[in-house]
Amino acid sequence: MNPAHRQRDESIRFDWGPVGADAVGPDAGTAVVVDVLSFTTTLSVAVDRGAEVFPYRWHDDSAARYAMQRDAVLAVGRSAATGDAVSLSPLTVRSARELSRLVLPSPNGSTIAYSLAAASGVCVGASLRNASSVAAWIAENHSPGTAVAVIAAGERWPDGTLRPAVEDLWGAGAVISALRVLRPDLSVSPEAETASAAWHSVSERVGTALERCASGRELVAAGFGADVGVAAEVDESRSVPVLDGERFVDRATRG
Repeated sequence: MNPAHRQRDESIRFDWGPVGADAVGPDAGTAVVVDVLSFTTTLSVAVDRGAEVFPYRWHDDSAARYAMQRDAVLAVGRSAATGDAVSLSPLTVRSARELSRLVLPSPNGSTIAYSLAAASGVCVGASLRNASSVAAWIAENHSPGTAVAVIAAGERWPDGTLRPAVEDLWGAGAVISALRVLRPDLSVSPEAETASAAWHSVSERVGTALERCASGRELVAAGFGADVGVAAEVDESRSVPVLDGERFVDRATRG
């Protein structure tokens, strides 16, 4: 990979998808995964209620066995959920009667987090619901001389290639914007500055913007418009989901 693509001269970096994570994440002290519709939003809802969350690869036949070995509930795809089943929909996680451990596969955010689970450094899950809490935690725990890599998960085109998803750009920008305020000493790459600017362009109308963006329209058309509403709960969560081994646990400091 071209060294210029690694943004190594900057303390706060930004890129897209698994390849972008490989570019800017390996030597970072903290990697932040953002998948607003819906992995990291669902993650924040699960952690809010005290659950441990295991990210896992999407459409992997071993997921059921993986969940059983960890005494965890396996989330299914939204369209496959029936009755009280837990799915990638944050509303099913919010309404579940008992949920202490959850395996949460997704094709984008969870897959990126799963690939980072064995890597060095720290991996945090961020959405619009907990962007400020994540930024505050990073600002407090940042190690001098290390970088923060913020990864927008994006979506997939039918041919499997990355589709940059604007909602993830906004979520990443929300984290970066809050972190810049708290830690103005940290240098910011032009890519990260662009994400920050994108967030500020919609921060006063985020609910409408999420409903109108391509991913939001897709969910609404499929009957999951309420999930978009959960994703728009800006800073309503204080959770800071941090990968501890193979699972996300809450590292927020409660006041």
